[in-house]
Amino acid sequence: MGAINGKAFIQRIDNMNSEIWLDGRKVTQKLSTHPAFKGILEEKASLYDMQTNLDLEQLMTFSSPHTGERIGLSYLQPKTKEDLYKRRKMMECWAKASFGMMGRSPDYLNTAVMSLASSASLLAGKENCFPENIVRLYEEARERDLTFTHTFITPQVNRSQTFLEDAKEPISAKVIARTSEGLVIKGARLLATQGGITDEVLVFGAPKFDKNEAFAFSIPSNTPGLKFIGRESFAGENSQIDHPLSSRYDEMDCILVFNDVLVPWNRVFFYDNLEAANEFLNSSSFHHFALHQVLIRQIVKTEFLLGIAELIIDTIDIREYTHIQEKMAEIIITLETMKALLDKSENDAIYDNWGGIVPNITPLQVSSNIFSKNYPRFTEIIQLLGASGLVTLPTQTAFQSEIRKDLLQYLQGANKQAVERNKIFRLGWDLTMSAFGTRQTQYERFFFGDPVRSASSLYRNYALDEHVRTVSNFLQLGHSDDDNPTK
Repeated sequence: MGAINGKAFIQRIDNMNSEIWLDGRKVTQKLSTHPAFKGILEEKASLYDMQTNLDLEQLMTFSSPHTGERIGLSYLQPKTKEDLYKRRKMMECWAKASFGMMGRSPDYLNTAVMSLASSASLLAGKENCFPENIVRLYEEARERDLTFTHTFITPQVNRSQTFLEDAKEPISAKVIARTSEGLVIKGARLLATQGGITDEVLVFGAPKFDKNEAFAFSIPSNTPGLKFIGRESFAGENSQIDHPLSSRYDEMDCILVFNDVLVPWNRVFFYDNLEAANEFLNSSSFHHFALHQVLIRQIVKTEFLLGIAELIIDTIDIREYTHIQEKMAEIIITLETMKALLDKSENDAIYDNWGGIVPNITPLQVSSNIFSKNYPRFTEIIQLLGASGLVTLPTQTAFQSEIRKDLLQYLQGANKQAVERNKIFRLGWDLTMSAFGTRQTQYERFFFGDPVRSASSLYRNYALDEHVRTVSNFLQLGHSDDDNPTK
């Protein structure tokens, strides 16, 4: 089949008839026509159309090692630094097309599946592990251009360190039976962004000590018994002027409910193996490649945010104030730091044990920590720049009414007419103050989990020995005559 276009993607998702619930009601219409999904599906379709644009073929695709057909480049397993650069340019192209707003653009989980397959041999020979199933899934996804959502975390019932679930009815998804056909799963999982509008769901257990939660698998989104429960839609009433971002990029977040879901054995990566469940992701190249894709998107998003900020400044002519310049410098410094870290991750790439190459993870972890802390500040800067102008925002309908003359007169900017000024400020509002915008802030803050734990992990894994040795040698620590004050 090879790389698909947008039409094929839409048809495939519409035909799946996955079980999705919104506002207490089951979705029965085609997802491509539903207000909550129409915008994001159209934007995803436009990304897929780029793959089949002949002018972009070399940038977006590569030749399948099996069929020779052109397939999506986000599935490329890199062997050289040149391959890493190709992956970067492809992912950058998709990120720019969506202004960095699509946290789960297809390349994110395509990359995840690729990285898991690259590291699958870590599971070879281990009890209840099936690395061949990971490789098979990767090859199928690559050749058919499948799209994924994923869930890696448990319901937020009790986050205390000592909590162990003992409810008779499972809360966190668990294996409740092992049959000749496969595993039977019951319970719930969080947080499936774009749940119900992908071909597949990638599921990794998060056990503490319960082997019934020690599993990983991927299943089609329309698997019997699998239910997606969505949050309230932030899709912005489909007005691309009043809600320029939310009408296009609202990625539905879902609770996944497993009602005695049968996972066939050929879909299981491992089960009943606490070691695999707790170590495989961290030992694999997943974090290297996922962080690489995310950083590319976050750079593009920061550039977009910087452009919004500058348009607001120009519109109301506040560039001369030093506190404004300082705020803009904050964004610029972070942006350029992230770009340098991306380059360093590729320049310092290392070869893994399986003949592939991975970006150096330390610069990527640094950037992830920087962005999760700075993105909320960026949104605050937009709010501070726009001030009351982000509150007094008429709708498109108001500009078409009998008060149009008043709005044109009293909402004009120093360098923009009222209609253009309103578009700019509504964009800033949608990114930072609407339900969509505040969800974006929370999403980026916790993209790779608790930012405090991310910082702790960076410290615990950072190579400090050389620096300690330098200081120790300078102070001559450990020398036999150190305690003699006369020397």
